[in-house]
Amino acid sequence: MTDRRPVSTRSRRPSSTRSRRGSTAYERTGTVAGLTNVRTRLVGDREGVAADAVVGLARAWSTAWRLVKRGWAEVSSVVTGLGWTVAALTLVAFVLGYRFGLREVVVVGFAGALLVVVAAVALIGRSRLVIRMRLPQHRVAVGDAAGVVVTAENPVRFPSVPTTVEVPVGSGLVDVAIPSIGPRGTFEREVPVPTVRRGVLDVGPVTGVRADPVGLVRREIVWTAREQVIVHPRTIAIPSTSTGLVRDLEGQATTDLSPSDIAFHAIREYMPGDDPRTIHWKSTAKSGALMVRQFEDTRRSHLVVALGLSRAEFADDEEFELAVSAAASLGARAIRDGREVTVVVSERTPEFAKRPVYAVHPLPTVTPTRLLDDFASVGLADACLPIAEVARIVGTDTAGISVAFLVVGSTVELPALRLAATRFPVGVEVVAVICEPEAQPRFLRVAGLTVMTIGYLDDLRHALHRSASAA
Repeated sequence: MTDRRPVSTRSRRPSSTRSRRGSTAYERTGTVAGLTNVRTRLVGDREGVAADAVVGLARAWSTAWRLVKRGWAEVSSVVTGLGWTVAALTLVAFVLGYRFGLREVVVVGFAGALLVVVAAVALIGRSRLVIRMRLPQHRVAVGDAAGVVVTAENPVRFPSVPTTVEVPVGSGLVDVAIPSIGPRGTFEREVPVPTVRRGVLDVGPVTGVRADPVGLVRREIVWTAREQVIVHPRTIAIPSTSTGLVRDLEGQATTDLSPSDIAFHAIREYMPGDDPRTIHWKSTAKSGALMVRQFEDTRRSHLVVALGLSRAEFADDEEFELAVSAAASLGARAIRDGREVTVVVSERTPEFAKRPVYAVHPLPTVTPTRLLDDFASVGLADACLPIAEVARIVGTDTAGISVAFLVVGSTVELPALRLAATRFPVGVEVVAVICEPEAQPRFLRVAGLTVMTIGYLDDLRHALHRSASAA
């Protein structure tokens, strides 16, 4: 037993020694089996002064290359196309002038060099100003005043130099000149935002510009983020009483009788087929005959507002804008009244699609603001379904419709409107609103269809009042 223990101990030491020697060898060579990096690609497992020199040169070259790329990026970001042209002409003028002894060409070269020096001096330093942008209103209606306020603050103890910032507003660009601001002073200027037409306008970012007088160099500093101004279509307030054309408003009883509902109407004698649960036992005991309760049918009104986007159904853009305002007014009024409402526009077919898109695009009806936000970006398209096909899709996919408003342009004829009315289920009141700017308002009733022609948006209110009295 005592002889075997030393033998066992000696047998373990060489293995551990070999393991330590092996790890030391890997640490000394700096490589691990299967590892590939820049050093192994350059010098492999070689060591010594030559290998270290190669690695040092590679590191220096990599650092220099990064600095050159960064410098080139900085220069190319500030030099304009005119600046590159002047630099190239200056170099060519010096070469040709000194090569062929042309003094006039050399003078041109010195003039170009002077412009380059002036441009370089114009980029020296940076502004200490703190510039902010504030939007008092993110949502406005067509024609309302809107603007963005640009504020410049000088936080240092020395007056600032005059500068200019640029404010992109939609597709335009507004230059805001900021004068010299005293120590701890501020400067404000309001930039108007055009609201002539509805849409979504991108405002900002406010960009500080530092450039030379000639325009050889231009450095931009982005001060703020981009904001959006949503220009809603113009709408009018339609009183809820003006929708009296709807014969079954929410909670209002109709003249249709039903054997089971919540509005009690009368008691009558039992007839075969009546629901036994409607038997009124007290009346039955008094009269000696079976008597049942009769109710008035009450239904929750479900309004549909459909607007076609086909360019062929509108005479011009002004007519389409009137149609958008009318549809937005109807939808917003229904939402404020708490009614169940569905607002749809026809879906566009992509330009290179193999077949037309047979669908409609529903707009959000959670709040009037959400609805008007989507109406702000609605536009005409060449490839869209006509209003009759829009009515077919809505009438098939929407359950419980009571009243459907079809907002169309003046090019849609009465036969097309009657065809659209037939696409809805029986019992649905279909109202066609024809938008024709500056036209005399007209009101027409045909079988299963009410046609209103409006020339101004205010005519919609009067037409609905007239329909209510006519109803």
